[in-house]
Amino acid sequence: MSQRNRPGIKPISATRHLEDFCGRASRFPYVAVDTEFVGEGHYFPQLCLVQLAIPDGGADSAVAVDPLSPQLRLDPLRGLLADRSVLKVFHSARQDLAIFHHLFGSLPEPVFDTQLAAMVCGYGQSVGYGALVADLTGRKVDKSARLLDWSRRPLPQRLLRYALGDVIHLRSVYEKLSARMAELNRGHWIQEELDILADVGTYRSDPRDAWKKIKKLKGNGQYLSVLRELAAFREECARARDRPKNRILSDDALVHLAETRPLNQRQLSELRMPMGGGKRSELADGIINAVKAGMETPKRDWPKLDRKPAQAMNGAAFELLRVLLRVRAQELGVAEQIIATTDDLRRLASGDADARQLSGWRREVFGNDAMRINDGRLAIAVDGEKLRLVASRA
Repeated sequence: MSQRNRPGIKPISATRHLEDFCGRASRFPYVAVDTEFVGEGHYFPQLCLVQLAIPDGGADSAVAVDPLSPQLRLDPLRGLLADRSVLKVFHSARQDLAIFHHLFGSLPEPVFDTQLAAMVCGYGQSVGYGALVADLTGRKVDKSARLLDWSRRPLPQRLLRYALGDVIHLRSVYEKLSARMAELNRGHWIQEELDILADVGTYRSDPRDAWKKIKKLKGNGQYLSVLRELAAFREECARARDRPKNRILSDDALVHLAETRPLNQRQLSELRMPMGGGKRSELADGIINAVKAGMETPKRDWPKLDRKPAQAMNGAAFELLRVLLRVRAQELGVAEQIIATTDDLRRLASGDADARQLSGWRREVFGNDAMRINDGRLAIAVDGEKLRLVASRA
């Protein structure tokens, strides 16, 4: 069918139509979900489109929902996402889940992430969605529209076709990966990661921890105390005004304020600092109050930089663990990251008994041998073009 003769896509813009679709979707075992949003200029990404697809194969089995429509309430969608009898399937779910958590105050449940599934089914940790769709379905995904403005209205048909294409293909990707995981008996391998996605704590951030993300921190206690209060103020101000935090105050500005510590309007005005995000007087008051709060904090409550690991890392063990991880991942045909990250390897090489590789399926495929390497009971040898594990004679 030519582009000209294709039937037009009309997004759902009225509550009753969303109710109808969500009612149908609730009768299926899963629904594929995707979103389009605009992040630039906002503290929280602005949800601009929600795509849903159910596995009945009909012409109206995939829809685009317009959350910007004034005639639409999203209550039916919230109900569907909370329906535990329907699995919600995403690809690279974290950003989508964060948006829904902000919008509804709760997370979709239960969820499935095809990116994680791909990692345990032999695809690399950085495989793109287009490559995954092409390999599993033979279809080509159009990615030419991914950087356009999704907040514009009306949305052109080209953008709507692109958006629905992703969620339509997601059904086949999910079904094929699910079958493959069942065949390999690896469904439980991604449960820990899915549990993290389903934990509301993953999407909550304490403004008083925002200072930890600032680079080039110094170690002075009162300096850090003031910086903590300033960073928390900036975070709260950005949230309240839905603006990027660096448009309120830059990191460099926070550091300068923590160093100079202005305690009144005159001292602050002498700094001649650019300040955005609303009325200058309100921002100035907030800065001064934050500086005072930081300086009045008792010494015992000053934050501290954790510059040293709890235990010294064995560098030689770390390098051997990297090789072991590569060997195991190749043998199993999985992405290395699903077994262990670089930080995990550092923890193991430091003798951390609580490392996640020492429990569950990871202990069986990697953790036991990792401990043997740490103890000097296992070595890695070159065997022609391959590496193999050998019991150490030591």
